[in-house]
Amino acid sequence: MIRDDDSIQSIVGAVMILQEQENTVLPLLEKQMKDIENGIENLLNAIQAGVLTSSTKGRLEKLEAQQKELEIRIAEEKLAKPKVSADFVKFWLTNFRKLDPNVKSHRETLINTFVNAVYLYDEKVLITFNYKDGTKTITFDEIAVKDAPEGNGSDLGCFAPPRTP
Repeated sequence: MIRDDDSIQSIVGAVMILQEQENTVLPLLEKQMKDIENGIENLLNAIQAGVLTSSTKGRLEKLEAQQKELEIRIAEEKLAKPKVSADFVKFWLTNFRKLDPNVKSHRETLINTFVNAVYLYDEKVLITFNYKDGTKTITFDEIAVKDAPEGNGSDLGCFAPPRTP
């Protein structure tokens, strides 16, 4: 999959779409910021027109305090989930082409990159991936059905331990 340019382009496109959908808080904060900036501008226009009262001044100070608070929240939100460019995602994925699956350290790198944890139960395997909503539960029956026709993977029906070289 990583060796196929079309697959990489498809993954890059999906990442870009997911990245836009993930953060719903930031657009709301930016809209609030725009509303506050409009309110400040309207009050400044009123002050320039000669309408200066204690309530106008108090409202302006309140809006400016809200503006500072929103600036901090927007910065925190941007830092929490930084956006990556399509070129960066493509570069990152194509770097995996250099890894040789026959080399143990390269296999470990792949697993450590994409898999967070694996929990083995009597009746199932729970795999937690390193991405949003990344938990997948797989039963042993599903593994046996998937691997049986192709002959790939371990034979879960055998009783002997695997041979070691």
